Amino acid sequence: MTRVQDTGAEETATAIDLKARPIVLVGLMGAGKSSIGRRLANQLGLPFKDADAEIEAASNLTVSEFFDLHGEAAFREGERKVIARLLKEPRHVLATGGGAFMDKKTRSLIKKKGCSIWLRAELDVIYKRCMKRNNRPLLKTGNPKNTLKMLMEERYPIYADADITVDSGDGPHEIVVDKIITALAALEGPPSPLDEATNK
Repeated sequence: MTRVQDTGAEETATAIDLKARPIVLVGLMGAGKSSIGRRLANQLGLPFKDADAEIEAASNLTVSEFFDLHGEAAFREGERKVIARLLKEPRHVLATGGGAFMDKKTRSLIKKKGCSIWLRAELDVIYKRCMKRNNRPLLKTGNPKNTLKMLMEERYPIYADADITVDSGDGPHEIVVDKIITALAALEGPPSPLDEATNK
């Protein structure tokens, strides 16, 4: 299923520049934001950026190390600064961390400067993907599947505020990329005369 958020007449009038805005992928860990994001960027001929990778480069720490040394609150603050910087750059595809969209200030920045896409996935799909990697700070204690279930209950109502929702299932990522491109076309509307002239 793919859902395009009804932005209302006022925002549609400023639909300004959805076509120029960064495309921001949000969703829970394991939803496929990075792997799908790379494929989407390639299909659209855009640069790909990963917020977690940018944070690691800026801090010289892995995300797990940052959590361990400084805690989640400090991480979210650094994450917000990195995303704010990236949203000022020319259009690209940006994969964000699972908690980024949960931060009210970061969510507001994304809504003002980007086009957000929630990659929604079911618990079993998320769990299967997460268990392939041992670098998820929030899954290092307790029962990982229960933790994911609680995170889904907490976060999915917030992720639903994204401009577009696309289901990320267990099939090929190319299917999800095609859904995203179709949804973007519907949200952005038909090409303007200027776009058409530029493409000739």
